[in-house]
Order: sequence, then C-alpha cells, then structure tokens
Amino acid sequence: MNDVLVTGATGTLGGALVERLADDGWRVLAASRTPPGASAAARSSDAGADGGVEWVELDLVDGTGIDAAVADADAVVHAATAPRGDAAAVDVRGTERLLDAAESAGVEHVVYPSIVGVGAIPFSYYERKREAERAVGASAAPSTIVRATQFHAFVDELLGTVANLPVWPLPTELRVQPVDHREVAGELVDCLAGEPRGRAEPVGGPAVRTLGELATAYRETRGLRRAIVRLPVPGAVAKGFRDGRATRSDRAVGTVTWEAWLAERYGGSAESGVERAGATAD
Repeated sequence: MNDVLVTGATGTLGGALVERLADDGWRVLAASRTPPGASAAARSSDAGADGGVEWVELDLVDGTGIDAAVADADAVVHAATAPRGDAAAVDVRGTERLLDAAESAGVEHVVYPSIVGVGAIPFSYYERKREAERAVGASAAPSTIVRATQFHAFVDELLGTVANLPVWPLPTELRVQPVDHREVAGELVDCLAGEPRGRAEPVGGPAVRTLGELATAYRETRGLRRAIVRLPVPGAVAKGFRDGRATRSDRAVGTVTWEAWLAERYGGSAESGVERAGATAD
C-alpha cells in the first residue's frame, strides 16, 4: 500500500496524520470539505522524503467527492468528525457513505480513530461515534478501530472558554487522561502499516488527571490569577467522567504530559502547576 486517503485532514488529528504519513513516505490524499487553496496545496506536496500530499475536496454530508477520492486510495484513515453540529450526518451517515465507497473500490485497510469511553458514557456525540464504530465493524472493508483518550488540545480549548472569566466554575472532579494528538497520529500510522485487526488496543495519555488539576496547571502556565470553583454537574454523563470511564490507565501510550504540552503551547516550564495541582477552591 502506498496511497492513503485521510478525511478531516484540516483538523487537529488529521493535520498531524497528513504530516506524519508524508514524512514516512506515503502518498497522501488529504480530504476536506474546504481544502486549502492551491498555494497551500503546492507547498504541502513537497512534504516528506518520498511521499507527497494532494488535497481533494470531499463532503461526507452530501457525498460529494467520496467515490473519486476513495478510487485512488489503497487505504483510508477516517479522521473526520463533528463534535459540534450534526454529528449523525458526519459521523454516522458520512461514515456509512465512505465505507460503501471503500468496499466498492477494494480499499485494503480502513483505520477509524474513536474515543475511549464511547461505549460507557451516554453523551450524544459519543453515541454517534459508537454507531460509526458499529458501521465500520459491519463493513466488508478490512478495518481497524483505535480508541484514544481526550487530546491535550481539546482540554486547552475547553479551558480557553473560561480563561477570561474572573472565576472559573468547573466540574473539577471529572477524570480524563489527556494525550498529545501527534502521538495518537503516530499510533494510527503504525496501525495502518500493519494488517487490519478489527479493534486495536486503546491509546491513552501518560496519566489520569482531574479537570481541577489540569485547570490549575493551565492557570499557572499562562500566568493567570483566577479562582477555580468546583461546579457540581449532575447526570449520567458527568458521573461517567467522574468514574474514569473515559480513561485507560492500563494503556498509557503517550509520553507528553499536560505540563509539557502547555509549555510548548504557551512557553514556560513543563513543571508549571505540578506542585499546586490540587489547589482548587470548593
């Protein structure tokens, strides 16, 4: 296999996948509903030692471009997702369209990144991801499903929504196991190079942390003076996160800690906030 189609190629995970695959010598068909302009595509085509990147337009919602993109691919990494908006249109029906095209084209391997906890936490987006997993498993196209824990970048985005508030009301007891998306991309590329195996072992970050601990390190790294106040959140979704259903501490593949990721993102020390990781207000 030499040619791989990456859906959601402009996203956080998709962008890292495109770069890693090109560096490893694959020819990458980078698919997006709104691909970069010609100049960006031309620059990307030089990526990697032996590989290259070709941008293609593909819309999972209305089916535009799917057959043409898949026809040129030996393998597919389906990284497109819709955590906001109509997840069913992208993650379920879009996945089914892509799988139908992959079957017809004789694609040799479909790799589907999913999320740890989708089968245990009744969050609507997770339920759509679980439906997509079922579709992948039921397809005749050879496939591998790889679940990963939450990305550092997602936690950063979440905390960014409260960063300018004088007080941060947060469900501090939620437990997550954040991982660097680039390390997840590396695992997916390694998986792609092997034989399809249905379901791979999950990928987790280096440590299980509470949201309160992550927020404290974030606050310290950014030099912010904000009180972190515990916000009780009822319901089965919050309980699932509090109970650690979104973590896999027995499968800590990632090595980049939250503090190290923050230091790279914002500058400062990788140890910032560690000593006061539990300093949240009740």
